[in-house]
Amino acid sequence: MAYILPCRGNEPKLGEDCFIAPNATLVGDIIAGDQCSFWFNAVVRGDVNSIRMGNKVNIQDGAVIHATFEKTKVELGNNVSIGHNALVHGCTIEDNVLIGMGAIVMDNCYIESNCIIAAGAVLLEGTRVECGSIYAGVPAKKVKDLSKELFEGEVQRIANNYVMYSSWFK
Repeated sequence: MAYILPCRGNEPKLGEDCFIAPNATLVGDIIAGDQCSFWFNAVVRGDVNSIRMGNKVNIQDGAVIHATFEKTKVELGNNVSIGHNALVHGCTIEDNVLIGMGAIVMDNCYIESNCIIAAGAVLLEGTRVECGSIYAGVPAKKVKDLSKELFEGEVQRIANNYVMYSSWFK
């Protein structure tokens, strides 16, 4: 059974048609929209600050979402995919963004809409990613603009697929 725990007077609030894997952990001040999914061994800790997410957000296996006490919050827009074992900490991510497997997004990063952060990339604290970009590397830098094909074939496809995958477990 999933761990859904209150903390400091707050408990996770989820929209309609969400999926939580049996060993996912959701703690504290979390508000998620509709059709979100929290996969196996994902940890979303709203214990030290708030975590807000829009619709069709998927937090994949082993990913961690957290913030910094009294300093940074996490805000995730609609159609955001957080890849397996990614770490997203105290940042803002707008709509239609794919955070690749094992990527790290540090405090005070701001990722505008329609972007991909490549697998294994490290966005250093305070990095701003402009709309329509692909960032990769350590530290992550812009490598190119996001094409229509990659947007539809990766960002949109993955967000939609995770809604479908979650239906298999309901």
